[in-house]
Amino acid sequence: MKHKIGFNRLGRKASHRKALHRNMTTSLFRYERIKTTKAKALAIRRTAEKMITRAKEDSVHNRRVIAKDILDKEIVAKLFNEIGPRYKERPGGYTRVLKLGYRKGDAAEMVLLELVESELVNKPKKAKPKKVEAVKEETEVVSEESSEETARTEAEKSTENDSARDASAEDAGESRPEEEKE
Repeated sequence: MKHKIGFNRLGRKASHRKALHRNMTTSLFRYERIKTTKAKALAIRRTAEKMITRAKEDSVHNRRVIAKDILDKEIVAKLFNEIGPRYKERPGGYTRVLKLGYRKGDAAEMVLLELVESELVNKPKKAKPKKVEAVKEETEVVSEESSEETARTEAEKSTENDSARDASAEDAGESRPEEEKE
């Protein structure tokens, strides 16, 4: 029989569990996706779905009910101004749970809890043109040539500097002892 089994207690006291729900739902609405364990995600999903349903109808009563659980005023405003209107036509199912694998260390099943139709999820990826690779190859060739040219110019400058020093030393009447030994 499943009497009196209404929710997952998550192995925490009531106050700790309530704080966990507050923090994780706030994070979900702030970032629109969170990475957590499967048990926590399923518990948070239930709370988040109810909040989004309330946020679809913007009223003072609904704002106050949600403000009891979400303490950040900016997130409450975002929920009613952005997230609620986004799901106006959707009858439910505002979140999705994607499995990520198992966490190293304790082997807890990790999931990604995210809002459906999220701006983060629906961003189109930019297609990279193939010309970029050809340009990179040309720049590598140019850089090799330029490094050889710089080495040549440095060698020429050093020989010019040596000859200039020799000329100034001869004008001064000095002789270099290194040159005499050779």
